[in-house]
Amino acid sequence: MFRVGLGQDSHRFSEEGNKKLILGGIEVAGERGMTANSDGDVILHALCAAIEQALGRGSFSVYADAMCAQGITDSAEYLKIAKTHLEEAGYRINNLGISIEALRPKILPIENEIKNKLVELLKIEKNLIGINATTGEGLTAFGQGEGVQALVIISLAKNENN
Repeated sequence: MFRVGLGQDSHRFSEEGNKKLILGGIEVAGERGMTANSDGDVILHALCAAIEQALGRGSFSVYADAMCAQGITDSAEYLKIAKTHLEEAGYRINNLGISIEALRPKILPIENEIKNKLVELLKIEKNLIGINATTGEGLTAFGQGEGVQALVIISLAKNENN
């Protein structure tokens, strides 16, 4: 049995110059971070949302908000919870697609690093992850450089052992 989930997240760039930009679990040098209670990692947030949706669960913000209130702001920690839900339900990631809309940062130079981090976090093969990016021809706030939006689609397959 296969399941599919779609997740979306977006954040505006922070006015605070000392906040770091985190995308896909990596720090992106030379860019301001996101306005968010957490690290504002739109890729990992959208990924958590996609996993939860594919499993027929509610919003991932339920556990992320509670963790953030406890001072846990690293989105990789939120992903661990979503990954646990995935494993407990007896599924594995079949493949993962990530689409990013932003004027900055440029995604192509950091794409491989993001994939490598996702391989590490998810324990999947690199060829199961696809990433693309667009500026959307500047038609939205993201394409105009005000923030970053990520859409993630995930397909899950039932583990053979279940």
